[in-house]
Amino acid sequence: MKSADKHAKIIRASTKVFAKKGFFNARISDIAKEAKVADGTIYLYFNNKFDILISVFEQEVGRMIDQIKKLLEKEDDPRKMLEIFITKHLTEMKKNKNLAEVIQIELRQTNKVVRDYRNNKYTIYVDILSSIIKMGQAQGIFRQDILPGIAKRAIFGALDEIARIWNINIETNYSVEETARQVADIFQIGVLSNAELKGIVTDKST
Repeated sequence: MKSADKHAKIIRASTKVFAKKGFFNARISDIAKEAKVADGTIYLYFNNKFDILISVFEQEVGRMIDQIKKLLEKEDDPRKMLEIFITKHLTEMKKNKNLAEVIQIELRQTNKVVRDYRNNKYTIYVDILSSIIKMGQAQGIFRQDILPGIAKRAIFGALDEIARIWNINIETNYSVEETARQVADIFQIGVLSNAELKGIVTDKST
């Protein structure tokens, strides 16, 4: 097996093991067993469990950042861009419940390694939301008094809660697309400028 393939296989196995057992309960031997490699092979690629955990975030979240940015490059309406982000995030969380579990639980650790990662590189992902809000404000579409830093956390918090519900197998009758549209509508009505809100009222009355 090629080195890159083995590295990716260990990452996938680690995500599954961390989601099932939790980071602190998981052992290197558990990851090796899931990846079908020798215990010593893990140390050829990673220094320790924290190194593996951060690599999971780097690879999976990095992939999501790249995909979302490519989708957003094709759009210039911040309202549609917000819906694109929401839809893509929920799609990934529904498709990969192990990753959703790891993000929700392990990313909240107080360990310095994880905290430093969360406060630096992971913010690139969430900051996509604040950049969309700022763009909408610059275009006069979103309210000027909205604080992008608060808005991004409110939106991401809602997405996180929806993914949590999905992850504990509470079924709903709503598709990812419908859920994304509802979340986007709820937040966009709240951040739209007065002029935009008047436009909505006018459209509905005609």
